Amino acid sequence: MEKDFDTWNNKKKEISERKRIYFYKGEIWFTSIGKNIGDEEDGKNENFERPVLILRKFNNNIFLCVPLTSQKKEGEYYHRLLSFKDSTAILSQIRLLDSKRLLRCLGKVSASELCEVKNKISRLV
Repeated sequence: MEKDFDTWNNKKKEISERKRIYFYKGEIWFTSIGKNIGDEEDGKNENFERPVLILRKFNNNIFLCVPLTSQKKEGEYYHRLLSFKDSTAILSQIRLLDSKRLLRCLGKVSASELCEVKNKISRLV
């Protein structure tokens, strides 16, 4: 299946003009993650969006996150989020993103669950 990179490139131009949104670690946001290469996780719909869990806030502009999926996946590269609608964090797809990509906040995971996710990522790297 061919990916629509041209539409994503046009969308990126719009995103770069957005104002930054304030956010906190542990929040889950729908984010314009984009159309990506190969097996990198893609966004869906017209905003190329996907929910992400914010792991760390470096400043008001950038953050480290992991994309989420509603599919039930298991193994060392995944973590089931029990406190948020049974979503699964895709630990192998950890990314640094700009806050201009944020669309809307969906909620927040507990501090203990955020710690579990970070510990599992630490063991991977």
